Amino acid sequence: RYYDIDSGAIFIDGQELSLLTQESLRKQVGAVLQEAFLFTDTVMNNLLYAREGATEEECIQAAKQANAHEFILNLPQGYETMMTERGANLSQGQRQMITIARAMVAQPKILILDEATSNVDTRTERLIQEGLRKLMEGKTSFVIAHRLSTIRHAHNIMVVNGGEIVEFAPHDQLMAAKGFYYALYMSQFKGKAPGGAEAGTADFVST
Repeated sequence: RYYDIDSGAIFIDGQELSLLTQESLRKQVGAVLQEAFLFTDTVMNNLLYAREGATEEECIQAAKQANAHEFILNLPQGYETMMTERGANLSQGQRQMITIARAMVAQPKILILDEATSNVDTRTERLIQEGLRKLMEGKTSFVIAHRLSTIRHAHNIMVVNGGEIVEFAPHDQLMAAKGFYYALYMSQFKGKAPGGAEAGTADFVST
């Protein structure tokens, strides 16, 4: 919880957010952000940090699910390879796959994914997407993205333009409405937005 709201209330599993401690709340929330953060420590310790009591076996299994295991084994000392500051000795995609594995180890109930597939090549994006799908299974997930391929299968998509919510519905309904989301989707995947809709840029939050 970073900010307290001025009115209304937010509930998680029937409990009001303002009544929860910071520690208990953050144990339930995991995040994979655009800028993957790694500690200056071994790969294994970066994974173990995710949850008190986590085992190395759990970390290895999480790395396999996140498609990180294979490249980790190819590092000079495998899981005992030391990361330089912020993981600078790995590629952006490799750092993201480790942060996905770390989120799996944490076992959160709620996930926040913020531009988790940006700045990576197409092949790496597919690997990251596969890992994210496994990570999101059985969890409430908030996905913030500009790449619409990341969110099209979400239960609901919130389209934010200029700080305002302009559309809110599942992908199929948004496409049928042929509004702002439709224009951006067609612009990204077809190269143009037919039907006179004007394409632009917006933020998308899926749930």
